[in-house]
Amino acid sequence: MTKIGIVLGSTRPGRVGDQVAQWVHERAAHRGDAGFALIDLRDHPLPHLEEPPGFSGGYQDERTRAFAAVVASCDGFVLVTPEYNHSVPGVLKNAMDHVYVEWNTKAAGFVSYGGVGGARSVEQLRLVCGALQLADVAPQVTLPLATEFENRAVFRPGDHQLAALDTLLDHVVAWSTALAPLRTPREAAEAAIRARLDEIIEGLRAKDLAALRRVYAPDVVSFDVEPPLQHVGIDAKLENWAKVLTFFDKVDYELRDLAVAVSGDLAVGHGFGRVSGTLKNGVAANGMWVRATFCFRKADGAWVIAHDQASVPFDMVTGKGVADLEP
Repeated sequence: MTKIGIVLGSTRPGRVGDQVAQWVHERAAHRGDAGFALIDLRDHPLPHLEEPPGFSGGYQDERTRAFAAVVASCDGFVLVTPEYNHSVPGVLKNAMDHVYVEWNTKAAGFVSYGGVGGARSVEQLRLVCGALQLADVAPQVTLPLATEFENRAVFRPGDHQLAALDTLLDHVVAWSTALAPLRTPREAAEAAIRARLDEIIEGLRAKDLAALRRVYAPDVVSFDVEPPLQHVGIDAKLENWAKVLTFFDKVDYELRDLAVAVSGDLAVGHGFGRVSGTLKNGVAANGMWVRATFCFRKADGAWVIAHDQASVPFDMVTGKGVADLEP
């Protein structure tokens, strides 16, 4: 079933947006053509944008990855937004900027409130949606503080607003459904592959070799930065990871600028990876950035890594690897 996220775009103390979002959610729950989930940005305390620039996912911050998963799970959105000083709330703009591919080829509608119903906030949000490849629907619900809120604090919408909300929901569901062929199966495959790479990150942080084993094909061939020329088979791959883990008391793994391309049951991803952490002697080790390539194949409905490669450039004069470069 089509799933629509109702995004509450204000986290301000004393907000009235929670009343508005609940009104939208309760009305939407009576529909049988889609499922609806409330996404309160208070539940996703994202920092001011700290992700490296890029449009391909591979987010570094755990909070970003959690928010990205929620956005990715939806087929469309209703953005509930106030208007602050003729503009969009900073927390909502920040949340929209944190992820990209998860918004693509979906639909968005707007329920706004404020001095003039939040109309100027929606004007700017429509431009943002265009950049995020979100199809914004024309109908919208505008809720002036002077007429729809008792003492500008308690939400008391007029009955006519229900008709406007129903029209908005009709369009969001229809467009979200119509855009579905553009999102699947490619987007589903990309999301699954990114989730597999997240499993590597979490597995390394937990030093869980059993979790890592599930990500690789039994016959994986790995070209790593250390000898031999290749590590053949899952046991050889895990033995290599186990050797890395012996150096660390606490270990971390970062993956930046990840790009994924899918064709049928095969996929390839590339980016920059770095193992870092705290050594057994308590010394912090920043590690080095390597060029990381992952080749996936789909087996029994799951994506597994059949080949990976980690490398660094080398100096043609000295013949030595250059390990101090950063993406």
